[in-house]
Amino acid sequence: MKKNETSQTGRHSQADSHVHKVALSCHAPEAKAVFVAGTFNDWKPDATPLHNHLPHAKWTATLPLAPGHHEYKFVVDGQWCCEPGTKDEFRDDPNCCVNSFGTMNRVLEVT
Repeated sequence: MKKNETSQTGRHSQADSHVHKVALSCHAPEAKAVFVAGTFNDWKPDATPLHNHLPHAKWTATLPLAPGHHEYKFVVDGQWCCEPGTKDEFRDDPNCCVNSFGTMNRVLEVT
């Protein structure tokens, strides 16, 4: 995952904050489709597709995000995950947090 200067707490109007372009990436060599769902798109699992850059299977998307705290997960071939092939390995990672389901979300702080 790559992050630029970006974050969001709840929803911010574009009128009262700058929007930053934030690049996200996911390594999923076997995936047929990768999306990102989070606080920035109402957790809709098919709203924000990532694009595959062959032959390296690096899926990427650039998102316009307002400053604040953002949480997200990848949706790889219909399966929600912080990163493909992992479960709770990110529990001590400052870029992750436990969600209300007891699993992990990625965190972006956009400034």
